[in-house]
Amino acid sequence: MKCPLCQYDETEVIETRVLENGSVIRRRRNCLKCQKRFTTYERVEELPILVIKRDGRRERFDREKLRRSIVLPCNKTTISSDQIENLVNEVEKEIKQKDKTEIESKEIGNLVAKKLKKIDKVAYIRFAAVFKRFVDLEEFQKELKKLL
Repeated sequence: MKCPLCQYDETEVIETRVLENGSVIRRRRNCLKCQKRFTTYERVEELPILVIKRDGRRERFDREKLRRSIVLPCNKTTISSDQIENLVNEVEKEIKQKDKTEIESKEIGNLVAKKLKKIDKVAYIRFAAVFKRFVDLEEFQKELKKLL
């Protein structure tokens, strides 16, 4: 590691700390030439995940967009903000474990729907109404019957 001050190539690690649940390592270093101290961070470089939309467009996976799509159907239900955060974490983790850089929005929607169904049926129906694009009352009734 080069010293950012004098550009000397040799430094020593003085202190190492693990941050952000083990995903980041912070190192305090000392330059062997100028004796100045500086900090470096190491983290795994992740490839961006692209979401394939229904119309074929591709956009970068956005955790906040996922959260907003879950928060809305959960309004005025018994689902807590911690449960929503856990659900977002679980879905994001499953997406990243698929070992591919592209995923269809439909697949993400199915993951969310499956998890919401276990937590709260009302939130599930609200989410499904938008996600599955119910066009008439009969489709909505079919989904309700599946729950009952």
